[in-house]
Amino acid sequence: MGRIKIQVPEQFSFSCELPVRITDINYGGHAGNDTILTLIHEARMQYLAALGYTEMNMAGAGLIMADAGIEFKKELFYGEKLIAWVTAGSFSKIGFSLYYKLEKVNKDSRAIVALVKTGMICYDYALKKIVPIPGEALLKMQTV
Repeated sequence: MGRIKIQVPEQFSFSCELPVRITDINYGGHAGNDTILTLIHEARMQYLAALGYTEMNMAGAGLIMADAGIEFKKELFYGEKLIAWVTAGSFSKIGFSLYYKLEKVNKDSRAIVALVKTGMICYDYALKKIVPIPGEALLKMQTV
């Protein structure tokens, strides 16, 4: 069986710290696979806020996640310090990819927990249709 391999860029334009909450832990004693999507959602919101946007208003366009791929690397436990790295790339007329690297930091080491790629599509929620990436947002994402 083939495994998903996420190719992330070498450089990331944004990072934030995220807590590993007790509600993120499943019956196996570690963060559940669904938690990774929750964590990247928070990282995406913080990334967009740093650019002056939200998912509902990115220079006039909303965003919809069209797809997601996750490559799990290590377990994540309650109380660990997590750094989420985010950057944009693979731009098209109507969308782009967001790349994430989730990294836990211990006293003497760092370890990648997951590599993630999401496909984001620009969408006009009022008109219920796909729209082009606003030029202002494209410029910001390409230059940050």
